[in-house]
Amino acid sequence: MMHPILSAVPLSGRGPFVTIDGWALKSNWRHLANLAGGARTGAAVKADGYGLGAPLVAKALFAAGCREFFVAWASEGVQVREALANTNCRIFVLQGMDAEAAELCRRFRLIPVLSTLDDVRLFAEAGASALPAPAAIQFETGMNRLGLDEADARKALAIARQGGFDVALVISHLASADDPASAQNEEQRQSFERLAALFPHTARSLANSGGVFLGTPFHFDLTRPGIALYGGETRLDPTGALRPVATLHARVLQVHTATRGEAAGYGATARLDRATRIATVGIGYADGYPRTASGVTPWRTEEPAPDMAIAGHRAPVLGRISMDMTLLDVTDLPEDAVRPGEVAEVFGPTIPLDEVARRCGTISYELLTQLGARVQRFAV
Repeated sequence: MMHPILSAVPLSGRGPFVTIDGWALKSNWRHLANLAGGARTGAAVKADGYGLGAPLVAKALFAAGCREFFVAWASEGVQVREALANTNCRIFVLQGMDAEAAELCRRFRLIPVLSTLDDVRLFAEAGASALPAPAAIQFETGMNRLGLDEADARKALAIARQGGFDVALVISHLASADDPASAQNEEQRQSFERLAALFPHTARSLANSGGVFLGTPFHFDLTRPGIALYGGETRLDPTGALRPVATLHARVLQVHTATRGEAAGYGATARLDRATRIATVGIGYADGYPRTASGVTPWRTEEPAPDMAIAGHRAPVLGRISMDMTLLDVTDLPEDAVRPGEVAEVFGPTIPLDEVARRCGTISYELLTQLGARVQRFAV
């Protein structure tokens, strides 16, 4: 019998698709908000809502109570603003300040995060003939990626005081928050506190997903979780309350039996040591299922190949991932469970996203954000 969620999905064709559990997304945000205590909780919805569709994600999070959103580019901010038209949310743009971005920020009520003195001057000059608009200031605290050092932060403060813009928030970014034992976390927190003291009446934000789990000293006034909202990096949450949000599905195209001694897939890397039932599934690296998920390969030395699940049973990837297809060894599955048209779970409640990422030698962020354009997306 088809799972009730799948029966509600208006599928077309046999291509891969992802279902997005809005209840789980809202539950994850509320859980992270509870952990943040007295701090407000925002949400990172950049990279098209971590690959799941920024308008869909932003609307669900707004319904859960989120009022502050973070994107990478001004064009992404426009998309979120249009999805949340006529609401009182704030949308912060983390990078990409140029004349066009400054104009988009003012026109669509986006708040740029200024990370260099050039950013500061450009945004101030762009608003010289208008009322001061809000902006955020980013500090460099040890990641050496984006942000102002103390000398430039003082110069930025002077420009802001001249009326170029209002400083609505100061932020920095934790480089090692996914490692609670890292000494860099506390070093960055102290550096951030010292720089934030230059802006004594301005709200502060430091904690990403990992930072939320580091505890109250890292929360400040506003947290901005990302991957944890979408059900990734669950190992950081000792409560086990985070729920999977995205389930990636692919359909079985063919099932057949190959004899012992034959090979499967490109390069004949999978030599069969028994008669093997092989299910060909319609998903490949063009859909964002990475080639590093392949089975017996020179780069797979420690972790086994990922599994997919069919009718609740796990089946390992067999041989190399190709552009549009993946092979599974379904020999040990009940024969009547695997037929053409059956749906395989690539990751989701049965096959954890973080597990697949680990076995692919990557991170859950990448698996979500590289989902291909031909992967259909459905809210459930």
